[in-house]
Amino acid sequence: MKITETNKGILLTEQNSFNIGQILECGQCFRFERIEEGHYKITAKNRVLYIKQDGDGILFYPCNKEDFENIWYNYFDLGTDYSEIKAVLSADRVLKEAAAFGSGIRLLNQEPFECLISFIISQNNRIPMIQKVIGNISERWGEKAGDDFLFPTLERLKDSDGISLMECKTGFRHKYITDCLERLSGGEISLEALKNTDTVTAKKELMKIKGVGSKVADCVLLFSFGRREVFPTDVWIKRVMEYFYFDGKETPIKEIHSFAYEKWGSLAGYAQQYLFYYARTLQINAGKNKQKRK
Repeated sequence: MKITETNKGILLTEQNSFNIGQILECGQCFRFERIEEGHYKITAKNRVLYIKQDGDGILFYPCNKEDFENIWYNYFDLGTDYSEIKAVLSADRVLKEAAAFGSGIRLLNQEPFECLISFIISQNNRIPMIQKVIGNISERWGEKAGDDFLFPTLERLKDSDGISLMECKTGFRHKYITDCLERLSGGEISLEALKNTDTVTAKKELMKIKGVGSKVADCVLLFSFGRREVFPTDVWIKRVMEYFYFDGKETPIKEIHSFAYEKWGSLAGYAQQYLFYYARTLQINAGKNKQKRK
């Protein structure tokens, strides 16, 4: 990987495990806008960033070397060798195909509060609507940044009420957001403290929040706390796991989790993202008309 500061921004080259479309559209984040193929706007880390990928070159702009090293290097997990991870996971035939299909995926290191609220909003919701709701909340309580609004801090959002959240199109989820805000602002749960707790304890703490079940808690742990061993399981992951590993049989999520942890261990989170992107993009085992197993 080569990092060069130019008058346009930061140019990243010689990086063979980075595809901005796959990274942003694999279900792990929502504050992005596709401008055209390989060209995206991202709102994260109190910044608005554009990324344009053309062949081997990946341009981050507006961006200087200091911001790239202090913010975006970690955000895009650039210190992790994904070639090595894919090589290990590829011992499994299915993961070999899935990792090759989504070879440019990287797991983001997002801000925990925004990630938590975003995945609460994501429940039983389509991605365009999730993005709309998060955008509405940001516009109402967040700070202006260029032509966009930053996601609000807990301090700014904590005084919101059910009616104002409903006006942002949260639907039934406004009750969950309100409960989350009360627990965080009241000190019952500290996201900062969770960074120093073990994964099992952190998950139990997150699940004290109304509307935060196993899947949402796992997503927050994976995408903002760096707990790469967790295996968030939604309908797509359940389907693809049953399809490839359980002979197409209906399988409890607890059994799927046990299987994933035993099979992939500390790399289970990476396996989950490759499988999710692979299954959802190719519609593997979608609907009642099951595909014939390979």
